[in-house]
Amino acid sequence: MLVFIGGVAYVSWYKRNVLNKIEEAFSAGYDPALELANQGKRSEERTVDYDEFQVDNDVPWTEHMRRKEQDLIDRVVKGKETGHYFVLLGPKGVGKTTMIFDAMQAIQADGVAFCDAHPDIEVFRLRLGKALNFEFYEDSQTGLFQRRDPREGGPALDIERAMNKVEKVALRCAEKRKKPLVLIFNNVHFFHNDEDGQNMLLLLQQHAESWAASGILTVVFTSDDFWPYQVLRKSGSRMQVLSIYDLENRDATRASCKMRTDAKQPPQDEEIVRRAIHMTGGRLSYLNKVSRARDMITAAEHMKDVEKAWLLSQIGLIPDCDDDVMDEQKWSSCSWLLLREFVKLRQEQEKLRERQLTAGEQVDELKLPAIPYWRCREIMTRPDFIEGLDRVNIIAIDVHHDVRPDSELILHAARDVVEQEGFDELLDNVRDRIDEIEGLHRTRELTVRGSVISADIPDVTLSVVQGRWQRR
Repeated sequence: MLVFIGGVAYVSWYKRNVLNKIEEAFSAGYDPALELANQGKRSEERTVDYDEFQVDNDVPWTEHMRRKEQDLIDRVVKGKETGHYFVLLGPKGVGKTTMIFDAMQAIQADGVAFCDAHPDIEVFRLRLGKALNFEFYEDSQTGLFQRRDPREGGPALDIERAMNKVEKVALRCAEKRKKPLVLIFNNVHFFHNDEDGQNMLLLLQQHAESWAASGILTVVFTSDDFWPYQVLRKSGSRMQVLSIYDLENRDATRASCKMRTDAKQPPQDEEIVRRAIHMTGGRLSYLNKVSRARDMITAAEHMKDVEKAWLLSQIGLIPDCDDDVMDEQKWSSCSWLLLREFVKLRQEQEKLRERQLTAGEQVDELKLPAIPYWRCREIMTRPDFIEGLDRVNIIAIDVHHDVRPDSELILHAARDVVEQEGFDELLDNVRDRIDEIEGLHRTRELTVRGSVISADIPDVTLSVVQGRWQRR
C-alpha cells in the first residue's frame, strides 16, 4: 500500500513538475538560442587585422538600420498578433533569423521559445526538448512501477507528447499573461521533403492551427526554400506568410556606409559603393562582407568569381557527354534555359533604364527579374527541376509564385557564362546530344533472317519505336 501510494504521488508530482519546467522555458531571461546569439555582443572588442576581403569581428547589420518587416515581427514575438500563425519565407542570408533574435532580445525572450529544425527527426526531438526544457520522460523513475518505456513509440510520438504538454502550459499561462506564448521553428526547410518530413510539418501545423484559433500560442515558421510553404498551404486556414526580400539599393547603400564606419574602414566614394552593391545586391550576408573590405569593388568581384565557380560546378555543361551523365546534363541544360531567360530580362531592364535616362524620365531601380512559376515550367520543359534549383539556392520562389535568381551574385555569375561567345551553340549541342542518346535508348533494331523448307523468305527488318513493333 505504501509503495502504491508513493508511486501515485510521484507520478502526480512529476507531471506537475514537467509543466512547471516548460513554463520556465517561456519565462523572461535565459534562452539557449538567444544566449548564443548574444555571446558575441557581450565579448570584449578585439583588435582587428583587416585583410582584403574579410574581417575578424562581425557586428550585426541590424545595428545600422531597421527593416520595415521588423515592426510586424516585433508584434508577433511580443504576442500582440493573435488568431494566426506565421511563415517567414525568403532566401538564405536575407535576415529572417536576425530579425527574430532582435525582437526576442528586446523583451528578453519573455514568452518565447526558439527551436532549430534538423533533417534527422531524432535530433529535432532533442532540440525541441532543449528549447522547451522537456526531458521526454527520460528523467522519470516510473520504470520502478513497471510502466512502459515512453520512448518506444519513436521520435514523432515524443514530439506529439511535447506539443500536448506545451498546450497545457499555454492554457495555464493564458489566464496570467493575457497574451499568447510564441514558439518559433527556424529553418523548417531542413526537414526532408519526403513522407516523414511532410508528416512532421503537418503535425506542427495542426497544433499551430488549433492554438491560433484559441489565441493561446502563436507559432512562427521560417524557411529558405519554397516546398514547406506548398505543404503548409494545403491545410493553412489561419496561416499568414511574410516574404522577406533583399534591401533596396537606397537602404543597402546607407547600411553599407554605416558598416564601413563601424569596421573602422575609410569611407568610399558613393559611386564605388553603388557599383559594389549593384554586383552583390541588397543581400545582407553579402553586404556585410563587401562593406568591410578595403577595396569594395575587388571584394565584390572576388565574391562573384567564387559564385560563378560554384554555379559551374553545380550545373556546368558537358559537350559530347556520355549516356551515363545524361540525366545530370538534362538538369544542367534545363537550368541554363531558365538562367538565360533571366539574363535576357536583365538586359531588357538595362535598355529600358538607358531610354529613361536619355528621355530625362524618372529612372526605375533595377530589381531581380521575376518569371511566373508556370512560365518557368514551359521554359525549362520540365516541372520537376524547379524545386531542386530552389534547394541548392540557385533560384528563389516567393509566395506569389514568382521565380527569381537567388541573388544578384547568381545573376551576374550566370550572365558572365551566358554572354560568353558560343554559349548558345554549346547549350544547343548539349540538348541535341541528349536527344540523340534518348533516341538511341528508345530505338533498337533487330534483323531477322529466316527461311522455310518449301520457299525462301526475303530479309525482314523490325524496329522497336517507343515500345511498338513496326515492319519496315
